Amino acid sequence: MTVSVEPPASLTAPLDAFIAHLASEKRHSPRTCDSYLRDLLRLVQWLCQDQQNQWQTVSNHDLRRYVARLSRDGLSGRSIARHLSAIRRFYQYLLRERLASDNPALDIRAPKSARRLPKVADVDQLTHLLDASPDDPLETRDLCMFELMYSSGLRLSELASLDLDSVDLQGGEVRVMGKGGKERILPVGRKARSAVQAWLPLRAGLAPDTEQALFVSQRGDRLSHRSIQSRLNRWGLAKGADQKLHPHLLRHSFASHMLESSGDLRAVQELLGHADIATTQVYTHLDFQHLARVYDQSHPRARRHRYHGQHRKQDSAGE
Repeated sequence: MTVSVEPPASLTAPLDAFIAHLASEKRHSPRTCDSYLRDLLRLVQWLCQDQQNQWQTVSNHDLRRYVARLSRDGLSGRSIARHLSAIRRFYQYLLRERLASDNPALDIRAPKSARRLPKVADVDQLTHLLDASPDDPLETRDLCMFELMYSSGLRLSELASLDLDSVDLQGGEVRVMGKGGKERILPVGRKARSAVQAWLPLRAGLAPDTEQALFVSQRGDRLSHRSIQSRLNRWGLAKGADQKLHPHLLRHSFASHMLESSGDLRAVQELLGHADIATTQVYTHLDFQHLARVYDQSHPRARRHRYHGQHRKQDSAGE
């Protein structure tokens, strides 16, 4: 257990002056100042335990040991990067005030955090949600949006920017403008085409002739990003989803399910509009998780403990 040590004024006085500098000269908010103070006080406590009481004697090696300690304490790479940013800024102030001769944190980088895998929805759950019947014209629109998202792996921004002429129902294609102004043509599945056909007559009763947006609000103007997010969440709640639905969940699910079925990483990259295949490779980890589940459920040696448990139950019943 770490024991808190009362820090000497030689460490706390410059720190107090720095926080006052942030508040008065830099006009930072109280919340930002508290964040700097909290991170730097953690360093102060570590220095006291390391029997150091002067900022100017802290070395690059000392701070590398401190970063290693933060990592052992379970801080993420992002949190450690925030700590280092606070330390670098503090030493910039100490240099300005001639209370230090160098900035020992300049070339120290935080360890990389493990990349978070995107959440995906189960195929059966998505099928259940997308097969649900809409109860009114706006739900018909919502179902059309969600079918298109999942059918073609669209980003939220791509879906919101679709115009009437973006979808070619006869050709089964949708034209989207992706990141960096890059246009791509994507296939549209049968279910999504049927959903568009059901929505278009209802849309005509809401939107004026001058409105080109494919998806419009009850007022007849282009549907906003926030409204799309809200309606997707509402659909999930109304139709019994077992997790919160959001636009990226549908895009991630599209990518993962495509990769599970095809194994074609390059094709999924093209469909998603990723400039770098490394961005798409995160889905190979998801695919492996799927394969691991199949293995655990199917391989007789993987199911050994389960079989033994069943035998034990049968033996106990026989006794």
